[in-house]
Amino acid sequence: MKISEIFYSVQGEGSLIGVPSVFVRTSGCNLRCLWCDTPYTSWTPEGRQMSVAEITAEVLAFNCSHVVITGGEPMIAPELPALTAALHEAGRHITIETAGTVYAPLRCQLMSISPKLSNSTPWEREGGRWAALHDRLRINFHVLQRLVSEYPHQLKFVIAQPGDLQEAAQLIEQLRVTPDRVILMPEGTEPAVLHERSLWLVELCKRYGYRFSPRLHIDLWGARRGV
Repeated sequence: MKISEIFYSVQGEGSLIGVPSVFVRTSGCNLRCLWCDTPYTSWTPEGRQMSVAEITAEVLAFNCSHVVITGGEPMIAPELPALTAALHEAGRHITIETAGTVYAPLRCQLMSISPKLSNSTPWEREGGRWAALHDRLRINFHVLQRLVSEYPHQLKFVIAQPGDLQEAAQLIEQLRVTPDRVILMPEGTEPAVLHERSLWLVELCKRYGYRFSPRLHIDLWGARRGV
């Protein structure tokens, strides 16, 4: 597997926010989100090739029960089922962070699915050369249905403006996901932007019964790697 980084921190988003976790960040992605905060795993993927045994050994070296496999898009890695099997055998709680466009049979305790809304399409970035492909691939309803039916899950949406919620709500209804499993998170990496968006996003969560998630790692350390 091509691995960008492995580090020990706390979960910064979603229902397990604040939980100490080892992060395994795979490199490579089938999407190109406009606002991707890990471009070194998507727009310009970098990293080193590691075997499942090497990754597992490095993860288990940390005295930590929770592992988060993220990216990039980890579900495109053919070795992912073998890695999750090894970590499961070692007794680790496994979260998979995915956009929900690719299916793979694997072991995990939480499938953290972040479907990409139209606000993610890079119509202007790099001359828009990725826009059409991204827009075609960003929602795979059949895969989303399988993931929410087969795995313990949360549905996490990146919201940039109030109008994004209508698009998210339509998908939530189609997937028949209950509001307690839906998490809304503000888009952005600048503290002032995150604060402003959080104020109105919290009100939307209160109105519709969704959960609000800050971006704890950015609040604590800023938009940098390895945290």
